[in-house]
Amino acid sequence: MNLERNVYAGIAAEFTSEEELVAAAKQTYAAGFRRFEALSPIPIEGLAEEIGHRRSGVPYFMLAGGILGALTGYLMQLYALGYWYRLDVGGRPVNSWPLFIPITFELTVLFSAIAGVVSMFWLNDLPKLHHPLFAVPGFERASTNRFFVYVEARDPLFNPRSLRAHFERLDSIQVTEVRNL
Repeated sequence: MNLERNVYAGIAAEFTSEEELVAAAKQTYAAGFRRFEALSPIPIEGLAEEIGHRRSGVPYFMLAGGILGALTGYLMQLYALGYWYRLDVGGRPVNSWPLFIPITFELTVLFSAIAGVVSMFWLNDLPKLHHPLFAVPGFERASTNRFFVYVEARDPLFNPRSLRAHFERLDSIQVTEVRNL
């Protein structure tokens, strides 16, 4: 089994319609596979939830980035105008929060956006310049008119023979064993 996991990157099955893809993905998930992808040229409503994908963690990183940005902006101004370059104008207090709002807001948005972009790249393992799935014959049609289900070899239930039989029962056009490069 370990030898198979070293040789194979996974198994890909090709389908011709959206309905076939949804049925195959549901049955693959029901069979116990968890490390697989359903690839489609069009968005399919609810498919991600059907195959067990959870919500992204990007919004939490953006929230943390926004809070860090707000604290950075506010404390930077408080330090600069209240301690380092203290200037008393008309009896204004050192902690003049209305004066600090614009820069605090701008740094909140900036840090949140940067955290969103960085976390999106990190959580999606990007940049990924090559994937073994790209070597599957006809995979370029996944962006036009073909649908694929790809089960990774890292899945605990991965067995090439039983998985090939599973996809053949689902009336796939082609089942391809994807090898590691």
